[in-house]
Parts: sequence; structure tokens; C-alpha cells
Amino acid sequence: MKLTKLALLAAIACGTYAGNVFADQTNEVQLVSCESNCDCGEPVCGCEPACDDACDGDACDGGCDSAGCGLDLGDCGLCDRVLSLACRDCCIGDPWQLFGECNRISAGGWLQTGYQSDLQGFGLGTFGGSNFNSYPKHFQLQQGWLFAERAIDASCGLDIGGRVDYIYGTDGPEVQAFGNPGSTRYDNSWDNGANYGSALPQLYMEIGYGDISAKIGHMITNIGFESVEATKNFFSSHSFAFNISQVSYTATGVLATYSGLDNVTVTGGWVEGVNTGFEDNGDAFIGGIALDLTDRLNASYNVMGGKFRDKPESGPLAQGYIHSVVAEYDVRCDLKYAMQTSLVDLNDGEATAVGVSNYLFKTVNDCTTLGARFEWLNSDGLATDGVDEDLYELTLGMNYRWCANLMFRPEVRWDWSEDVDTGVKDDRASYATSAILTF
Repeated sequence: MKLTKLALLAAIACGTYAGNVFADQTNEVQLVSCESNCDCGEPVCGCEPACDDACDGDACDGGCDSAGCGLDLGDCGLCDRVLSLACRDCCIGDPWQLFGECNRISAGGWLQTGYQSDLQGFGLGTFGGSNFNSYPKHFQLQQGWLFAERAIDASCGLDIGGRVDYIYGTDGPEVQAFGNPGSTRYDNSWDNGANYGSALPQLYMEIGYGDISAKIGHMITNIGFESVEATKNFFSSHSFAFNISQVSYTATGVLATYSGLDNVTVTGGWVEGVNTGFEDNGDAFIGGIALDLTDRLNASYNVMGGKFRDKPESGPLAQGYIHSVVAEYDVRCDLKYAMQTSLVDLNDGEATAVGVSNYLFKTVNDCTTLGARFEWLNSDGLATDGVDEDLYELTLGMNYRWCANLMFRPEVRWDWSEDVDTGVKDDRASYATSAILTF
């Protein structure tokens, strides 16, 4: 690992949100939120030019200039029509639930279907090194996800709950316990052909008392900004950081959470290797700290370190550490910026990765949000064996809510890479779309 890369990471990590290492599981598509501009009544787009500023004088009378269009198009009527289209009344209604909730016991899920024109994300010379989104040119069921949960309420003393998740689709094999020694342990053999499969990504018990709680079992390790769960991601595709730097998607062990401090949540625990299901194949610490720094800025630091795998039948020995710092900042109520920095080192520098992912989200109204992601990641032997390469990607996308339960996510993406040693370059452009129906 070059010192310049470490210095760059340290510099950008000074301002940095993610949530806990094992993030709370919710059945909601993650979107930038803003108070409704229309409130199911008359549109008032332009009434709040910066969202945080009060309406001043005649600023809300409507029209091209007062709405803040700021474009000399020679036709104010055209400007008004554009504003009317972007800020039209948008009423998505209330979400419906197939199962509902009773006595803190809930069940639900989602269906995600998708299509992509080509492979997205790659290591140099492999063109398609990503774990997810690896079945292009096919309309597919990516996630048929079901969950059942009993949430704990430890405010009045001891309480016990738990959660189980089941997935079927082309994402199923990616969250199986493939870190288990042997190919038929836990859910690792639940394949249906070459591209589809099932998995139990979560199966845990939760115990809480006061401000302390602990999960025991098999859990998703949401270390970075993006998640295995489709409902928590803005884009159809995943970042390089998610596919390369996030060595662990799931793990089995114990994780404790303490939330008794103002604006601070601390987590810490132990897992038996990465991507394992109730069988020891490693010994690693996992933990982090999440901070609400201001009303607009949240930041978190997560780390996983130790022996990730130690039995040769499941792959070569791997030990080291993963660091991730994520920040999320509300520039204003309709504009959000997020950033993730990550650092991975395995086997004393045998394979490393360092990078920065940037996200920008603009809420147009309750139905439409626009997003952009730009990322750089240097992988030295982690994405492609023996290759030191710089990977870049730019993704532009939109989330459109047809109703409270149905979301469409079209995007276009550009990937390019350069071999640091030889200077060989490669690139690829693609588009993708997905739809998520929650229930």
C-alpha cells in the first residue's frame, strides 16, 4: 500500500454516516426525505427557494422569476411549464401491508425485478467482477424477500425478540453462507440452476435491557453506505466499495449495542469469520460508533478485524482488517450529500483496497428523486489477483414512486479502469432498471 493512498484516505475521512455495523432492518426504500411541497393540495414549488429560508414578501406569488428559475429562456411561459411539471402535486398515498403488525410482531417483504444491458463493475481484464448484478441481458427476479420479526422494547426491563429473513432470486447465491467450510453447509447449497438461489441472510435472537441490547445469530453486516437489502439502496447497481471492499455480507456471532449516550451509539461484538452460517471458520472483532454531530450531519466509523477464514476447504487463509467511514449531510431539506471511505488490508498487504464513494441526491417531490454516484477505488490484488488497478465509476439514476409501495429505479453507468503498473485502460457503459414492490 502506497503512503500517498493512506494520506489521501486520512484527509478525506475528517468529515464523515452509516448507522450501526449491523444496521436496523426496515421495510422502506431509502430516499432523501423532504416535507411535501404539495401536501395533496395546490403546488407551492418555489415558495421555499432554499428549503431552509422563510418565504419573504411576494416570493410565493408564482411565475418564472419569483419561483427562482433563474434561466433566461426568452419565454417565461416555458419556464413556468417546466416548474409545473417538476413540482406538480404528487400524492403517493399510504403504504399497505400484506401481514401488518401485532404485539410488536411484524412480517413483510418485497419483490425486486430488474434488467441491465451489460455487466456492471469489474476488475481489469475480468469485466464483470461484481458479486451482484452479474446476470445481464435478462429480465430477472433479483430479490423475493420475506422477513418476520419481533422487535424488542427494553425501556421497561428485559425483553426478547428476533428476526428471520429469506430471499430467493439472482441475489440469493450472493448472500449464502459461502464462507462455510464445505459446499453444503447451512444455506450454501440452495441453488436453483446457474443464476438463481435461496438464502437465509438473517436468523438471530435479540435480547435487550434498558439501553443495552445484543443480537445472537446470523446477521447482515451493513458496514458501508450500501446494503444487501434492495430497499435500502438508491441505485440498481452497487459501488465498487460494496462489491470489493466489503469483504463480508453476512456473519454469525454476537453483537452488542449501547445507546445510553446522547447522539452516540456504540456497537461491538465477535463473529466466527465472514459469510459463515453457524460454523466456526474464523475469529474477528466487529464494531463501530455512530454520531449525530448536528441536525444535518451524521457520521459513523465501523471496523472489522481478525481472522476472516482459517479452513482451507473454504478458500485460502485470510486475515486483516476492514475500515469504513461514512458521512451523510443534508445540504438543505431537498438536497443530500453522502460519502464513504474504505480501507481493506488482507494478509499483511497481500491484497489491499482504498477508495472514496460520493453520492448526491436531489428530491424533486414526493414521487421523484434524482441521484448521482462517483467513485474511485484502488485495488491492489483484491479485485483481480496480482493486479494493482484504479477503478472509477459514474452512475446517474432516478427513483420514481408510482405509489407508496411501488418504486422504479432507472440508471445509466460508466465504468473505467487503469492498470497502475502497465497503464492499460478499459471502459464500459451500461444502463439498468429495476422495480421494487414492498408489502
